[in-house]
Amino acid sequence: MPATLPAHRRPELLAAAAATFTVVMWASAFVSIRSAGAAYSPGALALGRLLAGALTLGVIWAVRRQGWPPRAAWPGIAVSGLLWFGVYMVVLNWGEQQVDAGTAALLVNIGPILVALLGSRLLGDPLPPRLLAGMAVSFAGAIAVGFSMSGEGEASVLGVALCLIAAVGYAAGVVAQKPALGHASALQVTTFGCLVGAVCCLPFAGQLVRDMSHAPASATLNMLYLGVFPTALAFTTWAYALARTTASRMGATTYAVPALVVAMSWLALDEVPGAVTLGGGALCLAGVAVARSRPRARTAATPEGERSSR
Repeated sequence: MPATLPAHRRPELLAAAAATFTVVMWASAFVSIRSAGAAYSPGALALGRLLAGALTLGVIWAVRRQGWPPRAAWPGIAVSGLLWFGVYMVVLNWGEQQVDAGTAALLVNIGPILVALLGSRLLGDPLPPRLLAGMAVSFAGAIAVGFSMSGEGEASVLGVALCLIAAVGYAAGVVAQKPALGHASALQVTTFGCLVGAVCCLPFAGQLVRDMSHAPASATLNMLYLGVFPTALAFTTWAYALARTTASRMGATTYAVPALVVAMSWLALDEVPGAVTLGGGALCLAGVAVARSRPRARTAATPEGERSSR
């Protein structure tokens, strides 16, 4: 075993580390949203989060002196900023006030499937059997987690529609962001996408000021945390990883989020998960492992006829 990592594998492992950081931060966001959402309305929470994220990213962008994104990157930045940073965050916050957490998790988790379908159709992403099998396993796990988390509250038609809109906005935003990363850096795409989202949410500025005047400090701190870590840093590491793989594979990675949310709720909120929840979380992680795995290379001794049939 070599003492140092081969040079050709370093980008792959860095991208995997970036994706891991992203899903951990996004999982932590669910815990913070639960706290901040009790004091802030959906639009105000989204705007406050995006403003904190845009400010953080703006400082990093200025220090790094990366300049403006090229013109070719702007269509993808604008669409992802509107649909993912803007629409997704507002309607998801709103939807989770209308339906229980389990129902919201089930509906939003169709997002990775939509990413795979849109990526295949619009970007030409391949859909190898391992990816499809892994997504199926993870989605089964997400269903188990969702049902186990469902409370006694009824799911309103409005809430279901909002969660579905959130899933579509997420999927379309990811697919739009991928081409932009071919022209601009991950930091540029994330910084200006977040800024577009914040501008779209400016109509909620008055509500943000009113909510902030009455919100407890813990809720405001959670909103700021959402802006700095799950938004500014995690969306940047997401873009870095997305630039180095397909949208479909990155979408499948987010199926690790429900499993991590279960673990974090157990540790931070003392919400002891049941056996079904734990089993569903394990399926989510197993599916991600399958989806992101690669077939082992055939050896030189493999018969020529077998190689040609691959």
